[in-house]
Amino acid sequence: MPAGTKRDRDGNARSKSTQDGPRTRFHNMFEDFRDELDEHYDRKERIVKASRDVTAQSKKIVKHINQGLPPSTEKDVAARMGEITALLQSVSPDLQPLNRHRYSYSLRCLEELVEALSFAHYLRHQKLITPQEAAASTPGDIALTPHDYMFGIFDLFGEMMRFATVTTAQNGEMPSGEDGRNILGDIQELGCAFEMLREVPTRDYRSKMEAMRQSVRKVEKLGYGLVVRGSERPKGWVPDMKDDVEGGSP
Repeated sequence: MPAGTKRDRDGNARSKSTQDGPRTRFHNMFEDFRDELDEHYDRKERIVKASRDVTAQSKKIVKHINQGLPPSTEKDVAARMGEITALLQSVSPDLQPLNRHRYSYSLRCLEELVEALSFAHYLRHQKLITPQEAAASTPGDIALTPHDYMFGIFDLFGEMMRFATVTTAQNGEMPSGEDGRNILGDIQELGCAFEMLREVPTRDYRSKMEAMRQSVRKVEKLGYGLVVRGSERPKGWVPDMKDDVEGGSP
């Protein structure tokens, strides 16, 4: 088994020690464990990058939601999904239910995957991808957990906010579908649904909730600016992405 990259507790690559300490009979065994974990960590990073590329490709040249993506973009998305499939298939045996708890941290890449799948699904259909649809689109015979799905959808809010901001600056109007529904109403409706969830007492959950609320507020502020001061905005104007006041209302 080829040695992986040595990392510290935060996942950062570290240089080899200039002087090895005394070896014991357990050294070889734990070095094998380390190398195996490093390999999975490196795969996780590649999956995250491929997932982000899917998200980036999904929103290229898209001006209206609830329509098919341009053919060139669909081709790029398919290529990135092929990369993700190959990566997940390579670790699928290690990520079956009996082993998943060992790699719970590394499986953050599945949240990135759900984010990419849900954003592409929203642009095509102006609907939220269901857990069943996300699971069916996950390659590598790996089962998504409710945690993977929910935290991936949390990250969808940020992508919707960025897409709304850039597209509005380009077109001078909020992205909308053929039925007249726009992204502001969609993100507000989705945000209300998440506000009704029972709180999970963890730092990650609270952080995701706050990021979700900020994304909703930014799109609301964008819509407010269009209605009240739209005619004053120069072409290509993009609002400040920073909050005016921490936790304040738009």
